[in-house]
Amino acid sequence: MKPAAGVVTPHPIQVAFSDFKEITKARLAVSVVFSAVAGYFLGADEIRLVPILLLTLGGYCMVGASNAFNQVIEKDLDARMHRTRNRPIPSGRMSVRQAMAIAIVLTLAGIVQLYLLNPKTALFGTLSIFLYTCVYTPLKTVTPLSVFAGAFPGAIPFMLGWVAATGEFGIEPGTLFMIQFFWQFPHFWALGWMLDEDYRRGGFKMLPTGKKDTGTALQIIMYTIWMIVISIIPVFGITGRLQLSVPAAVMIFLMGLVMLWFALRLYELRDRRSARSLMLSSVTYISLIQIVYVVDKFIP
Repeated sequence: MKPAAGVVTPHPIQVAFSDFKEITKARLAVSVVFSAVAGYFLGADEIRLVPILLLTLGGYCMVGASNAFNQVIEKDLDARMHRTRNRPIPSGRMSVRQAMAIAIVLTLAGIVQLYLLNPKTALFGTLSIFLYTCVYTPLKTVTPLSVFAGAFPGAIPFMLGWVAATGEFGIEPGTLFMIQFFWQFPHFWALGWMLDEDYRRGGFKMLPTGKKDTGTALQIIMYTIWMIVISIIPVFGITGRLQLSVPAAVMIFLMGLVMLWFALRLYELRDRRSARSLMLSSVTYISLIQIVYVVDKFIP
C-alpha cells in the first residue's frame, strides 16, 4: 500500500536509529554519562581526552545495555501501559532477538572500554548492569523495596567517574555514591506518584506505602533532607580529596531547600502537579550540584 499523498515515510535508517535511542533510553543514558564525567573531573589530577571518551562511550554502552535488557524482560508489561506501549518491542518494530543482540553487544563493548580505564571501573559497571537487570527489574512487580534495590545501580555513575580517574575506591567516591543514592528516592517516588495509574496497569509497585498518601510524601521529605545533608558534607573536610568551599556548600544547600519546598508542597497538596514539579526539580538539582562541585574544584 502506498502512503497517502503528503505523508512523508521515514527512512528505514531513521526508524532504526530512533528505535536504538528508545531501546537504550538515550536521554537517560546521556544524563548518567554526564554524572560519570562529572565524577571523573572531580577525581582526575589532570584532564585527559582519551579516558573521558572511554568513560563516555563505555558508560553509554552499559546504561544502554541495562535499559535494553529491562525492556526485553518487561515487554509484556510495557504493552499494558500508555507510556510504554509504543516502545520498539511491544509495538512490534523490534524483535526480542534483536533487542537481546543489542544488549549483549553493548554489554561487551562497555566492559571492554571501562576495563581499558582500569579493572575497578569495569567491575562497578558490570555490577550496575547485574543489579539493575537481575535485582531491581524483577522486584518492581513484587515490592516497593525495588526502589531501594534500584538506588544502588542508580548511584554508581557519579562515583564511577572518580574510580575511572583514580583506579581507587575510598571515602571520596563513597560520598559521591551516597549523594546520588539518597537523591534516587524523592526523584523516583515523585515519578511513581505522577505515573501511579499507568504503573498499576503494568503491575509495578513503586510507592513506599503503595498509595499516594501522606506516608509516601513524608518519606519523600525525609530522604530529601538526608540528600541535602550528604550533599554538603565535603565542606567539613572529612571526605579526603573531595572538597567543597563554603560558598559552593551554601549554594548547594539552597538548591536543596528548593527541592525540599517542592516535597513539602507534595505533602500538602498530594496531587500530580506537585509530584511533577518535585520530579523536575530533582533532575535540575542533581545536574546543578554536579556542575557546582566541578566548578568549585577548578576555581581557585
